[in-house]
Amino acid sequence: MFVPAFYRQPETSWMVDLIRNNPLALMVANSAGQDAPFATHLPVIPDPDADGPWAPDLSGAILLGHMNRANPHWRAMETGDSALLAFTGPHAYVSPTVYERSPAAPTWNFTSVHVRGSIVKIEDTEETLHVVKSTVRAFEKDFGADWDMEESLGYFRQILPGVGAFRLTVSGADGMFKLSQEQEPEVRDRVRRDFGRRDCGRHRETAALMGRLA
Repeated sequence: MFVPAFYRQPETSWMVDLIRNNPLALMVANSAGQDAPFATHLPVIPDPDADGPWAPDLSGAILLGHMNRANPHWRAMETGDSALLAFTGPHAYVSPTVYERSPAAPTWNFTSVHVRGSIVKIEDTEETLHVVKSTVRAFEKDFGADWDMEESLGYFRQILPGVGAFRLTVSGADGMFKLSQEQEPEVRDRVRRDFGRRDCGRHRETAALMGRLA
């Protein structure tokens, strides 16, 4: 991903927060066949058993994910393959009307993190179940209602043969936080205030990020 210098994240926590708050990633990988590349939307979480701070480029971090084993992407994937995970954060269209000047051009403010790394396919049943349970815990804590999965573990085991879990060790990452930094402060502030007044939650989330730039 091409990231102009003024759109880079102010600090590592911006990329970490985007991954945690927007965990539905697009996984892209090539294969030796003619159907390459493969792309699959799937939930991804940081490995809850991995300790230590995140590196500035996220290298060394471990992410866990899973997909349907019937997916051709899973069948083509091999341990040791390289893959890219694309996470998309808050984004919104910027109309030239908000600039209050002419000439002007429309644009799109957006946030994204691209993570590169090496894949390990998890074949062990208990390890796969651990990934599923860890994913449930993470998502119920952040987005759900603390649902207790214990009564459903038997059902989990029934569907587990269809789950392809994997571990990705990050080799590097790029964060793109395009939030009107190319504009003068007063223009950027008009965009932020316009987004903050919208009914659309996506606009308000983008405005909140823009406020953190100040």
